Amino acid sequence: MANRERDARNERPLYMISVAAELAGVHPQTLRIYERKQLVSPQRSAGNTRLYSQADIERLRLIQQLTQDEGVNLAGVIRILELENQLAEMRREVKRMQESLEEVSRRAAKELERAHRGYKAEIVMVRRGGLARRD
Repeated sequence: MANRERDARNERPLYMISVAAELAGVHPQTLRIYERKQLVSPQRSAGNTRLYSQADIERLRLIQQLTQDEGVNLAGVIRILELENQLAEMRREVKRMQESLEEVSRRAAKELERAHRGYKAEIVMVRRGGLARRD
């Protein structure tokens, strides 16, 4: 629950382009270029003003780190971000599968327990020479 609330707060559009640019350490025109290249998608106000969330700012900082510090071009940044999205989706799928497996394991353990409780412990006398067969 706390993660969803934090994610909702991070996605809330708060910053106009000038503030977002300052927080991310880029020029406002750079933000417009990133938007055209679909690297970031700010929300729009009723007056059509771009509004950036905290998550957008973090994404912009990552883009800056990749381009400035790592020397990655924008095409490479796009690919890296796509791969990160795929990785995040795969992690979510693995988590869902683990939860499903745990549930199946719990149910199997309950069924096994029930089967064990149903066993009858009977003592059968067997005479020497084995069981006699009657026809």
